[in-house]
Amino acid sequence: MLIGLILFPLIFSLVIFILPKNMTKFATIFYSVFSISWMVMVVKNISSWTNPFFTENYVFSSNLPSSLLLVLDGISIIPILLTQVLIALILWMLLAKQKDDKSVYSLIALMHFGLNGVFLCADALGFYIFWEITLIPIYFICAIWGEGKRMPITLKFFLYTFIGSLCMLVSFLYLYQIQPEGGNFSIANIFNVDMSTTARFLVALGIFIGLAVKIPIFGFHNWQADTYTSAPSYGSMLLAGIMLKMGLFGMYRWLSPLFGGPLCCDLQWYIIILCVIGVIYGAIIAITQTDLKRILAFSSFSHVGLIAAGIMTFSHSGWQGGLLQMLVHGLNIVGLFYIVDLIEQKYGSRDLNNLGGIATQNKWLAIYGMILVLGTTALPLTNGFPGEFLLLKSLFEYQFLTALLAGTTIIWCAIYMLRLYQKVFFGEESKMVLSGDTSLSVAEHFILIIFVLGVLVLGIFPQLILSLSESTVLNYLTQK
Repeated sequence: MLIGLILFPLIFSLVIFILPKNMTKFATIFYSVFSISWMVMVVKNISSWTNPFFTENYVFSSNLPSSLLLVLDGISIIPILLTQVLIALILWMLLAKQKDDKSVYSLIALMHFGLNGVFLCADALGFYIFWEITLIPIYFICAIWGEGKRMPITLKFFLYTFIGSLCMLVSFLYLYQIQPEGGNFSIANIFNVDMSTTARFLVALGIFIGLAVKIPIFGFHNWQADTYTSAPSYGSMLLAGIMLKMGLFGMYRWLSPLFGGPLCCDLQWYIIILCVIGVIYGAIIAITQTDLKRILAFSSFSHVGLIAAGIMTFSHSGWQGGLLQMLVHGLNIVGLFYIVDLIEQKYGSRDLNNLGGIATQNKWLAIYGMILVLGTTALPLTNGFPGEFLLLKSLFEYQFLTALLAGTTIIWCAIYMLRLYQKVFFGEESKMVLSGDTSLSVAEHFILIIFVLGVLVLGIFPQLILSLSESTVLNYLTQK
């Protein structure tokens, strides 16, 4: 079952080139429906599974000291579910735009292949291989279909990610060398690895650098805003909605079990401080921006800083809040990027200075936008509130001053998101808005309704997600 989740996107990526152009739409709909169907099956049957829910191990050869170990548990199931939903929605967005370039669909499927591999692989070699695979399609998506100075920006993104990945690879190679049993290094023995305090610190540092670039965490973020802005809309959605979750997931799966001893405690404190700085820095920069995509880029940077800080507290509330907020952030940021894309399509600009009064021309877009903005600002009874509450609770338990600084995200986020909404939808009507196409298609309504339901349902019933991860989180924290 799990291997099918990895192989099916790869097969589709190859087959889409063979099919005639007029079959692209049918094949893409089939592919996206398959992803959603699998998600429904998982949710339907999860109550009867144990922890981990599924484990599959594939030995390539008795002569090779490695295998492909796949694990679906309470930590991996949430990013896996998010990936299936967002990939399907992004493909539907492209179909709604009548985009028929088969190369785009093929690259998105290839990225889907890599993402599923990252979230399912429980061995270091497989995890690293899939981690690198995801970089290939997103590089070409940004470099070919991006805008502005896309080539130097994409090259900077590639170099940052590649160098960070090499640091992580060095740590994995060291772990492989020191394990006594031989074979590939997996999460099954990561808790029991025997290392000196210095070695453990250096290994944790190498893995952290690789993850910090992908998230990104303050100090490793220089590539992020430019890449999100220059990438095509679906590229920004893939980066912000799913790809950065690889780094957060890696903090759960690979980084946290290595922490122990005084040096790692010091590293933990520095990581949390960097995350909190990112929360404040990203929010303040977002307030000064006029490009809607750059506002969302810095907003994303600020929000994931809070998630990473909560994870690094190694507390129950921090881990549960982080997992919930990973899902919530993915849904909200992709929904907001989609609204920005629709605004740019219909009104020819995404600059705050050129927009205003859209609510009088397109009330439905204003309603959808308001609900997503409220979810992003963590209004009670929206999906952003439960996860953010748990994350701030974990930081208060860790250190009061750190939590106080991180808690200012509530104020900063309200400032830049409500400023964005007020200027775009209720500002003075601009010539671009008055001359734009105000209608939303049935497909556009359908996609936006899904995002809105995500904001409302998860805000009222967050336990739907928290219950999936509860037993695994307790198991991890107990072993640690």
